[in-house]
Amino acid sequence: MVGVLGAPAASYATVEPLPVGTDVDYQLGGVKAMPAHVGIIVRDRHAAPAAGRYNVCYVNGFQTQESEQAFWDRHQALVLHDADGQPVEDAAWNEFLLDLRTPDKRAALSKIVGRWIRGCADDGFDAVEFDNLDSFTRSHGLLKRTQAIAYARLLVTRAHDSGLAAGQKNLAGFDGTTVGYDFAVSEECGRYHECASYTRHYGRRVLAIEYRRQDFRWTCDRFGARLAVVLRNRALSAGGVHAWC
Repeated sequence: MVGVLGAPAASYATVEPLPVGTDVDYQLGGVKAMPAHVGIIVRDRHAAPAAGRYNVCYVNGFQTQESEQAFWDRHQALVLHDADGQPVEDAAWNEFLLDLRTPDKRAALSKIVGRWIRGCADDGFDAVEFDNLDSFTRSHGLLKRTQAIAYARLLVTRAHDSGLAAGQKNLAGFDGTTVGYDFAVSEECGRYHECASYTRHYGRRVLAIEYRRQDFRWTCDRFGARLAVVLRNRALSAGGVHAWC
């Protein structure tokens, strides 16, 4: 008789696609109850999913979170450093770039992020979005696009293995379906006239988040009949702006 070591592995359901024909709310800065027409809610991985909605778990897959500095201080070998030994920062968000330059580092990072992904699945999320696919554009030439895409493929595989749909975030124009992404999350595609570059690959499975009313109106006028579009305040505070087309 063969003994069983440890607890049995969790069993995950088949990936459920992002729904279309419903609205979205983007709740990274705080959770809030939503009206019935909002069928998709994006929340941070530390938050609980909303009952009765399609829930997308936010994971910063390519950069550190400011609130997790202590964790990354213990994993400095996986943070990108410049020639002077200084960590490379995305100063706009007080985040440091992860070091994707070698297969070993990508594998180690995907193992860490993979635990977060599994946590999203265990908590009851339906999908996960990985922020900052375009971090290589802020790396001062230290990271390459090919490295970012190779790492993205690992994260998408982890998501699917956990029963979660995987969302592309950033890098407009890249066909993320080639590495298995199932949908896209676009911040300010109206402002930068990038919405079509996402719909070209994902059709109606694009979540459009706008932060300025003029951009929101532009996106609603051109894509509101096809896409889930929401206007939020940039701080994403729970009591801030929540508006739909």
